[in-house]
Amino acid sequence: MATNLSIDPELIEQALKVSGEKTKAATVTKALQEFIARRRQKAMLDLAGKLEWDGEYDYKKERTRR
Repeated sequence: MATNLSIDPELIEQALKVSGEKTKAATVTKALQEFIARRRQKAMLDLAGKLEWDGEYDYKKERTRR
C-alpha cells in the first residue's frame, strides 16, 4: 500500500543508520514493528500485580506425554 508521509528527514537518516536497513520503507516498517512490540510488552507489564496467582497450581501435573 503506497502512503505519503511527511517525516522529519533527520529522523529518517538517523533511523537508517541505526537500523541497518537499506531503504526508508524498510526502516519505517522495522520502526513500526518495534513500536508495536514495545507497546504490547508494556501492556503485559501493566498487568503485573493485577492477576491472582494460585500457589497450589501444579503445572507439571498438567503435562501429559502421549
